[in-house]
Amino acid sequence: MIRILRLCAVVFALAVLGRSLAAQQPAAAPPAGTARAVSPIDLTGNWVSIVTEDWRFRMVTPPKGDYASVPLNPAARAVADAWDPAKDTAAGNACKSYGAGNIMRVPGRLHISWQDDTTLKIETDAGQQTRLLHFTGTPGGEASWQGYSAATWELAGAAGGARGNAPAAAGGTAQGGAAGRGAPPPPRGGSLKVVTTRLKEGYLRKNGVPYSENAVVTEYFDRHNESNGDQWFTVTTIVDDPKYLQQSFITSTHFKKEADASKWYPAPCKAS
Repeated sequence: MIRILRLCAVVFALAVLGRSLAAQQPAAAPPAGTARAVSPIDLTGNWVSIVTEDWRFRMVTPPKGDYASVPLNPAARAVADAWDPAKDTAAGNACKSYGAGNIMRVPGRLHISWQDDTTLKIETDAGQQTRLLHFTGTPGGEASWQGYSAATWELAGAAGGARGNAPAAAGGTAQGGAAGRGAPPPPRGGSLKVVTTRLKEGYLRKNGVPYSENAVVTEYFDRHNESNGDQWFTVTTIVDDPKYLQQSFITSTHFKKEADASKWYPAPCKAS
């Protein structure tokens, strides 16, 4: 009987040990070649926007008719001059300034994670929005506030990685040039490019400055590390809209990494 009890105890101990060892194993690596596996920068985690410019347009709702620095055409100015937040709320359009054309400019916090190996997810506490950045697939579906975002990695120094007219300050230093024979490869680096279409008409600013359903939003995400350990990313946003803009509207927005989600305070959209 004692022998049987000891045998049972050994079996139980081995079972517990097995579960403990399994729990300590690192998460399985993503499949080779997927967007997650080849990502040159890590944008996952909790981030807070740091407002160092355009305070009067971002931290408070500007007065109606204040659309300084946005290259609006006459049709767009007429829309902005007719802005009525109460009407937007009544029509179920309180989220018009939380669409992809402006959501990264809304002060607040982000949580970024991989939904799967080919889809990066950005969640916002301001307006409780969710953006899905697709590395595979074809734009489709109904128009929405966040539209359809097609994502690609741009590797530092890679051919064809130029940004055209995007501001040079938005990117890091390219790591081009051939390495000497036997030399270690240069550090992997790069940026995330996102092109968003299939949008509902929204606002570039809280006070009714419009972008249309024809708008195309192009973004470049760049990650930076400081010597003191602080981690940042910058997103350069380029909005092109043949209906309402006379030229591209370009902004640059900064986010600092936080240790956890303890300051995460989700709040619904507000029209004003």
